[in-house]
Amino acid sequence: MTSAKVVTDRETKRSRGFGFVEMSDGGEKAIQALNDAEIDGRKLTVNESRPKD
Repeated sequence: MTSAKVVTDRETKRSRGFGFVEMSDGGEKAIQALNDAEIDGRKLTVNESRPKD
């Protein structure tokens, strides 16, 4: 893993429920292993980031 960032609300400083992980290698395996996994009763959606429109 190269870096990780949890996105927070500017006003409340609470997590907005998503984040970004930058990886030098193994990203595709991580996506396959973790997409649709469940942690603490919450389903994860893991995908490659896309540029804003």
